[in-house]
Amino acid sequence: MPTTFYLIRHGETDWNVHGRWQGHTDIPLNEDGRAQARRLAARLRDERVRFDASYSSDLQRAWETASVVGAALDLAPLPLPALREINVGSWGGLTSSEVRAQDGETYARYKSGDDIPRGGGERFLDLYTRVVAAVEQLADQHPGRTLALFTHGGAVHALLMHAARDKNRLEVRHVPIGNTSISLLIGDRSGWELGPLNDMTHLAASPQAPNVMSSPPDDAERP
Repeated sequence: MPTTFYLIRHGETDWNVHGRWQGHTDIPLNEDGRAQARRLAARLRDERVRFDASYSSDLQRAWETASVVGAALDLAPLPLPALREINVGSWGGLTSSEVRAQDGETYARYKSGDDIPRGGGERFLDLYTRVVAAVEQLADQHPGRTLALFTHGGAVHALLMHAARDKNRLEVRHVPIGNTSISLLIGDRSGWELGPLNDMTHLAASPQAPNVMSSPPDDAERP
């Protein structure tokens, strides 16, 4: 029986706003991020969404988002460190311009598509391997159930790429994953299907809704 996963990215942080690589650096939500989490929680409550379990990255930006939703739905999240963002090592806290200035050769290799350890941390393959393994294990443990996963942009992209790997012309690598967005993943080890991606309708009338033209670079948090 397929398992349904709500892949939910955390709310906004100050480092998102300023385009700083976050990785495993434990940055909290900012006030707009907390407002986004409350709007997400209200939407899920109003739509009577019911999760059988909720799992979250243990980094506080994801955990706080999960906790706000959990309070609204009366479902406490469980920590799952495998849902963390990619580890960007020494690049953490830097903008892409600062990385380029300090480590130009390595950054050029990254931008050319070479899957190198970011700042001496992880490769995208490392992120992909750990989040896919974690989600497949959850599917084994919760067949036919509906789960919430509170995680990060890079982790969501890795899971979407895994689901789309055998589907011709389905390109998800560059699908934007906004703060508190919902993307649906349905399946198990035998195969995966994608539902709506980057659903942010709960922010449609909110002053916290991301402005695409002023968003930080898409590599500020994910590969």
